[in-house]
Amino acid sequence: MTAALLGTDRRAPACATPGRPAPVALLDAAALATVRRRAGLRPAPAAPRPERAPADPRPALPEAAARRLTTLLADRSGGAGGRRGSSPDLMELLPQWLAAANAHGYAAPPQTLPALLDAARGRTDLRPAALAFAGPRALWLARLNQDWRFALRAAPGGAALPAPEDTGAVRKLWSEGLFAERAALLGALRARTPALGRDLLASTWSTERAEDRLMFLDSLRTGLSGADEPFLEQALGDRSRNVRATAADLLAALPDSALAARMAVRAAACVALDRTGNSPVIVVEPPPECDSGMERDGVVATPPSGRGERSWWLGQLVEAAPLGTWTGRFGGRTPRDIVALPVADGWQGELHAAWCRAAVRQRDAVWSRALLGAPSAPEAGGPGAVSLAERAKLLAALAPSERAAWVAGFIATHGLSEAFQLLGVCAVPWTASLGRAVVDALNIARDAGSYPWSFSGVMGLAERCLDPAETVRLEALLAVPDEREDAAPGAGGYWAEAFQRLVTTLRLRAVMTRELTPAPTDTPTGPP
Repeated sequence: MTAALLGTDRRAPACATPGRPAPVALLDAAALATVRRRAGLRPAPAAPRPERAPADPRPALPEAAARRLTTLLADRSGGAGGRRGSSPDLMELLPQWLAAANAHGYAAPPQTLPALLDAARGRTDLRPAALAFAGPRALWLARLNQDWRFALRAAPGGAALPAPEDTGAVRKLWSEGLFAERAALLGALRARTPALGRDLLASTWSTERAEDRLMFLDSLRTGLSGADEPFLEQALGDRSRNVRATAADLLAALPDSALAARMAVRAAACVALDRTGNSPVIVVEPPPECDSGMERDGVVATPPSGRGERSWWLGQLVEAAPLGTWTGRFGGRTPRDIVALPVADGWQGELHAAWCRAAVRQRDAVWSRALLGAPSAPEAGGPGAVSLAERAKLLAALAPSERAAWVAGFIATHGLSEAFQLLGVCAVPWTASLGRAVVDALNIARDAGSYPWSFSGVMGLAERCLDPAETVRLEALLAVPDEREDAAPGAGGYWAEAFQRLVTTLRLRAVMTRELTPAPTDTPTGPP
């Protein structure tokens, strides 16, 4: 080894055969040592063979779709920088393909499982759909390869979970299983029999580690109901601050809980309607202190840097109070009327931001609609939405069709410069009206000589979310336009290239959909 590292010109091999050139002698010695080491190994008892891979009863993927999957998994252009030309980004189409394949209930071809697991390992956003498509055989493979162990943690089926009726097996796995197995068991029970999952957690609650209590408690979001309130009230006294905060967050999501009622009383004491003037005005008096009762109910006493204490406490109280509190507090007014009321002394931003967070937490469509306002409003944000992120969260509380209509109206008035986050919460494929609004706005931006690179994010979304039926309208935009004098250099060619890629991707998505559609079963039509 020393001779090999230093080089045979500087160090001759120790056991060199006389007359042999030093490099050849070195390789002879290495070969001899290798054979000697192999011959000296003693036979060991054979390791047990792996268990047979489980069967996958789902129907096989159509041949064309299987070939398409191989192509999608082989593509690695998604992470590359620079211009992509007019070629579709296949890796960005993989999530959509997996969703469609799962909707049809197909089984993954066995030979694609390693590539599927590798793709899911590199992209966490792919894991739920990829593991659902890969099925039980992927979990079997994951137990044999350390690189794929994430699948056992991410998939509820990573361990063979007992049926809820098998009480003994459930108790045994809960008391003896690894954390990932216990978490999967609790998640499965909460999805099917929430009360059984809660009672199982309560039976060992006092002996769990703080970090485990936090993870287990968060799983109660599935199937959350008023029946969980006594257990969550008990968790408000936990030693861990994070556990207490999670328990308070879960209780605040139950409008009829005692914690929600306590928060409503505190918030109502801080916000009132002053009718003494010519028109009613909302007046705000934030809490003077954060007492122990507020802290127990999840109010964080110490504000972030640069934030006033009293406004910080007020925001948390209003956010946790049931939104129904304010209709009674303000004389039966509707949410839209309440949001339109003026707020004295500069408290409007703080109050409306807290109402936004409450509407998102409680998934209240009426309040979300009121806070969003009209999409054509001049301020482009509604009276209560303080940021694009806030508006996106409020939109998520609306029905998909209403969400798409609001975003389409927003784009028609304000263009695409602020629409990226809003488009991200719209259902796929986009509705016809939303698709038209996006295409028209892109066309306007092109004709105005705008920098095309500013719209690359929206264009990428359009490739994945536009209905392929829009291809016909887009074909008219493929020509390179005459560049204006004030346009960005080369913008016309880039726009034509981007639209060409968009059209090519939409056509490919249409083909992928057809490939996944089961062939009609030939049925006899009668005697010839």
